[in-house]
Amino acid sequence: MREAFIKAQAYYLPEKIITNEDLIKEFPDWTVEKVANKIGIDSRHIADENESIGDMAYKASQKLFKDYNIDKSEIDFILLCTQTPDYFLPTTACIIQSRLGLSINCGALDFNLGCSGYVYGLSLAKGLISGNMAKNVLLITSEAYSKHMHIKDKKNRTIFGDAATATLVSIDGNLKIGNFSFGTDGSGAENLMVKTGAFKFSEKIDYNEKEAIEKDYFPNNLYMNGSEIFKFTMDSVPNLVTDTLIKNNLNKDDINYFIFHQANKFMLDTLKTISKIPSEKFAYCMNDIGNTVSSTIPIALNRSINENKIKSKDKILIAGFGVGYSWAGCVLENQ
Repeated sequence: MREAFIKAQAYYLPEKIITNEDLIKEFPDWTVEKVANKIGIDSRHIADENESIGDMAYKASQKLFKDYNIDKSEIDFILLCTQTPDYFLPTTACIIQSRLGLSINCGALDFNLGCSGYVYGLSLAKGLISGNMAKNVLLITSEAYSKHMHIKDKKNRTIFGDAATATLVSIDGNLKIGNFSFGTDGSGAENLMVKTGAFKFSEKIDYNEKEAIEKDYFPNNLYMNGSEIFKFTMDSVPNLVTDTLIKNNLNKDDINYFIFHQANKFMLDTLKTISKIPSEKFAYCMNDIGNTVSSTIPIALNRSINENKIKSKDKILIAGFGVGYSWAGCVLENQ
């Protein structure tokens, strides 16, 4: 069976930046210190009103091609992870194929996943390569949760930022992709949801905005039950780490670096403690970008490599978890 590798990475952040100071002007009952200390985020990039996830995906991909001098004609497949697509149909990946000028013999599809999406995407890319269906897969994550959020939703607006990443998964490269662990529990779906907009609840729900603000519940926008998401994370992620190690025939001490989905600082601190991971082996990468959903892991991986936190022959365990509920883990080995 053919091996698969991460060969190159790039990311794009929108130009617009919203700082904690900006948010406090809108929500004076909060303080800069409260947001920074608990959530671990000082600022976040937000897509412009006329900037779509397709635009961001295009810019991240163009940066990848330019920075690594990649021959676009060699791309066999596009995988685009997003929950804020440009259209219901057609798939945004098809439009990206045209905008990038890729071969019409290139496969392309969108898949709808959130914070576990990058790890799932790596598994799909590895499957295409291992099955001799492709040699070079362009894996894109592009998310703009800001477009789902109500302007008065201070909780979610402090947490989430927008971003896009582009990863070339190939038959050769620097990071060998190991074995995967997956999990799904759809019984928790309503705890992180945009209820209206598709076809089950196609009509907008009438509600009192004042009551919605008090309850942090905006039924026509992004809703997150923070306490339930926290409980789910504590229940599933330590087991995910254990199962990922088993699937790769490794012990925890064999892992040189851990990159979890960058949800928020409090959640990561708790997971690090429960999983007994040393601080020097644990990635934090959200203070200047926020929780960028499916893009958190590839951005943290990219920055960790550039900052020499990941060395030659290191093994990196990555773990994504969130909306769905959905979770996935994998081990990468630096060559």
